[in-house]
Amino acid sequence: MKPGEVIRGSKTALVTGASSGIGLCYAEQLAQRGYNLVIVSRDGEALETISEDLEKKYNIRTVALAKDLATTTAAEELFEWTKENNMVIDVLINNAGMFSYCDIINTPSERIKRTIILHDITYTMLCKLFAADMAERRGGYILNMSSYSIWMPWPGLSLYSASKSYLKSFSVSFAKEVRDKKVFVTAVCPAGIATDLYGLSKKWQKIGLNIHALSTPKFCARRGLNSLFKKRRLIVPDWWMRLLIPLLENMPMACLKILRKYTYKWQK
Repeated sequence: MKPGEVIRGSKTALVTGASSGIGLCYAEQLAQRGYNLVIVSRDGEALETISEDLEKKYNIRTVALAKDLATTTAAEELFEWTKENNMVIDVLINNAGMFSYCDIINTPSERIKRTIILHDITYTMLCKLFAADMAERRGGYILNMSSYSIWMPWPGLSLYSASKSYLKSFSVSFAKEVRDKKVFVTAVCPAGIATDLYGLSKKWQKIGLNIHALSTPKFCARRGLNSLFKKRRLIVPDWWMRLLIPLLENMPMACLKILRKYTYKWQK
């Protein structure tokens, strides 16, 4: 039996950013484990197709909601929507994200605001609201997608790595606050994943997979869910990447200058 597997249709999981990439893999793997699904994304058309496919394939109930979560009121609105529709959320997957690789002074102000709102404000409030609900029932799981880049505060990654660093720190501390209420929180910090998030072409994604610089979304989702249901507070899916953390955190400025010279053209 897979970790977290339940009687089919007996529990419900909510997954944000479920229209593609890791979020879609989370949704499918939770459906395999027997969960009904609430899938949320800005791409409503894709969600409807995914919803129909998952229902047919796994014999579960799936509800799709098209919603922009990068607003200051998104968390409360989403929570209230689940209440109005009599949904009991047993597993919350905070996965939706925005990638940014650009020097701060060149980053549009709107992107800065939306990134911080989505990664930090929305997810903090979703944790607060749904965890309180789970605590009353004495049971629930929350997974927050942080990033391996929290150990890479390099030029161009200022916004992204800092917003994800907050999410990791918050998740680990929050996990300790709610554990005695039978609510379990896990922060997942994946390194490079072969998705469209970073703007890489399919060709470069394939190259990254071949040289093991990137992992597949399915692998990341599987490791993330296994860690969540084993009640771990923090996980880096690729074990070998953990060995590089001290090196990345203490990268000499001379090396960063060389790296910046060859990667600056990718900033946008």
